[in-house]
Amino acid sequence: MKVKEIMKKEVVSLSKDTKIKDAFGKLLQIHISGLPVLDENLRIVGMFTEKDILRAILPGYLEKVGRFIYEENPKIIQKKLLDIQDLTVEKLMRKDVITVDEDTTLCEVARIMLTQNVRRIPVLDKEKRVIGIVAREDIIKAYAKEARWITD
Repeated sequence: MKVKEIMKKEVVSLSKDTKIKDAFGKLLQIHISGLPVLDENLRIVGMFTEKDILRAILPGYLEKVGRFIYEENPKIIQKKLLDIQDLTVEKLMRKDVITVDEDTTLCEVARIMLTQNVRRIPVLDKEKRVIGIVAREDIIKAYAKEARWITD
């Protein structure tokens, strides 16, 4: 099975000039943890996720130590959120985005998701424009349908 058979063709996205607070609101509104960031030509320039927000508000030493002991201080977190709310998505988004084309197999997309630790992957056409997006849930559903676990 190919990605083009299961990808979502209506891609909700952000522009790089979207304010962090507005982008977060959109994530909450549609109940998703991340969105692609597109330019005016529908080409991908980044991916913005909840993880980016967490990285911005948690201590800088998080990546260096992995596990850490951190005394929770709601006032510090609130201040950090206020500090980043008017920044643009471009400041926090991940710029190295993994993509696939529409003829990529589900097995390959699943392998990429597992090895690269990503939840969703934008699908590009031959001109490198975003034409869809595929999430882990889409792949699991497709496999479950094939196994007749679900009929939807």
